[in-house]
Amino acid sequence: MKPKFIGVTGLPRAGSTLLCQLLAQHPDIHCEGHSSPLCNTLLGIRRMISDDQFFLSQLDNSFDSCYGHLTSAMRGFLRGWNQNCDKQAVVDKNRAWLHAIEMLLYIEPEAKLLVCIRDLGQIYGSIEAQHQRTILVDFIDHLADYDRFGRANILFANDKAIGAPLISLHAVPDLPKEVQKHLYFVRFEDMMAQPVACMSHIYAWLGLSEFTIDPENLLANSTQESDSHYHMKYPHKQSSRITDPKKHEIPPRIQAQIETAYAWFYQQYYPGKK
Repeated sequence: MKPKFIGVTGLPRAGSTLLCQLLAQHPDIHCEGHSSPLCNTLLGIRRMISDDQFFLSQLDNSFDSCYGHLTSAMRGFLRGWNQNCDKQAVVDKNRAWLHAIEMLLYIEPEAKLLVCIRDLGQIYGSIEAQHQRTILVDFIDHLADYDRFGRANILFANDKAIGAPLISLHAVPDLPKEVQKHLYFVRFEDMMAQPVACMSHIYAWLGLSEFTIDPENLLANSTQESDSHYHMKYPHKQSSRITDPKKHEIPPRIQAQIETAYAWFYQQYYPGKK
């Protein structure tokens, strides 16, 4: 029996590492915790095969069978990635899954995504605070030479760390309702304030047996992700227990611009927030 596919996706610094630690506590879930190349590989296969002349010529002569070969191959690749899993469900973490949700559901119709979100000002504040702790090292995309306002502006650009997943979130209301049913939005603030209740709802939504997490013992089944790959700017720090996070002080001008530019985000995911 193939395991249920659970993708963890969403915004950076929004609790995906913690969520994976909590998911890993459930006895029926296999969760390695670190970011996976599976989504990127499937997207790469799509790009490569779409430009392959042999494949394109076969489409002309026998579209149905050729397209069927591609479908079964990509489905086999996804399922084969975790074929040795003996658990009821397997978790795959990648920020691109929300962007690729319709392709994923074509390959794996029963897949579900847990989408991590957080107040945008605090996401920026978390990244900036880590930069100040590692100020002698530049970002991968060379943001260290900018001032705080310029760095914030670039982080929210369409192809950058915060802006890219925001585009996928902005597009969620345009998805068919049947697709949206496969998405569960996990607010960082809820997960920190009520982790036991939050995870109980998630397990129920995933169709798994009832299970009560232990928020005081988070490291039992966790795997440390590489932070040097991100120049230590987006750390995946693992804690042994859940504690209230320190609130980041954001310059008023930056906070105001975030709330103005992304009013749709707060209306959609934080209704009633003032």
